[in-house]
Amino acid sequence: IGPPPFQLMVPVSAEQRTWLASMAGFHDAEAVAKMKYAVLGNTGLTVSQLSFGASALGSVFRETDDAESVQVVHKALKSGINYIDTAPWYGHGKAETVLGKALKDIPRQAYYLATKVCRYEPDVHKMFDFSAERTLRSVDESLARLGLSYVDIIQVHDMEFAPSLDVVINETLPALQKVKDSGKAKFIGITGYPLGNFRKVIGRSPVKIDTILTYCHGSMNDNSLQDDLQYFHERGIGVVNASPISMGLLSHRGPPAWHPATQDIKDACRQAAEYCKSKGADISRLAMHFTLNQPGVPTTLVSTASQANLDRNLRAVYEELTSDEKETLDYICERFFKPLNNKTWEGVEVERYRKMKQDPGAAVLG
Repeated sequence: IGPPPFQLMVPVSAEQRTWLASMAGFHDAEAVAKMKYAVLGNTGLTVSQLSFGASALGSVFRETDDAESVQVVHKALKSGINYIDTAPWYGHGKAETVLGKALKDIPRQAYYLATKVCRYEPDVHKMFDFSAERTLRSVDESLARLGLSYVDIIQVHDMEFAPSLDVVINETLPALQKVKDSGKAKFIGITGYPLGNFRKVIGRSPVKIDTILTYCHGSMNDNSLQDDLQYFHERGIGVVNASPISMGLLSHRGPPAWHPATQDIKDACRQAAEYCKSKGADISRLAMHFTLNQPGVPTTLVSTASQANLDRNLRAVYEELTSDEKETLDYICERFFKPLNNKTWEGVEVERYRKMKQDPGAAVLG
């Protein structure tokens, strides 16, 4: 079963044609015709270029209206987005619960869904649990909140926060293999910020890794994901990219106070945003176009619980930049971002987390 075969970057199969016929009347045909699709590694899942991150449904960025959130999910799916990513961590169960309400009236074959295990509560002393027992229980909890009998991909959430990668390799991933064997998930993925960890885990894992999800490495300020794509492609591992605006760095509003980027990265992004504003350009729009046009990345996650923002995200797929916008994009990449040389903030959040864990009085990270 696959998505609507419009502008596919892969051959249209007989199975996909049958699927489209079975879904007649559900999609907005005009919108779907403008969506682009690609195959996610060796999974066989043909996913939309723009995918839906459900974290915003958990009110993690602002207070949200659940009714609007449900409508946003419906609009996204009817517009041809067919890959959804969520986690228990987002709103500490709320995102999955609201998503479950939204999916209640949606045909299961209309979407692929990925969720995660291992990250749970805001209290730093209870935030992560990579044990097999908690992992197995978490999957059942997620399925109950989502109202589903299975997810397409089950992922280890932010594996850099594990006591060591050995725990992920020897305990968490074997537990996810049991989940897969039980039919509660079809594929297994790993997620995190440090790109180097993916090779370490993939190279040693006794369990087949089907997908990786990384964020803020396929953006104007840091496009280092491109350096690792060949490694993943050679192994048939599907790549899911996230956060084209680098968690708010590439916006006119600027990043939240907790953003872990170093000051020089923040300064470069702020200066680029100011230059865009002086040229009448929206830096977030440029950032979306930059990311969506990177080669070798099947899908990019963007989260929103706003109809207006969803429409804006869809336009980034549908519309080309103007010549003035392209000129501005080229300029800021050369002037402000090239000198950063794909600089990251790797280790900053993990170090802060481990320090807080050592303090019995510490509470919430972020």
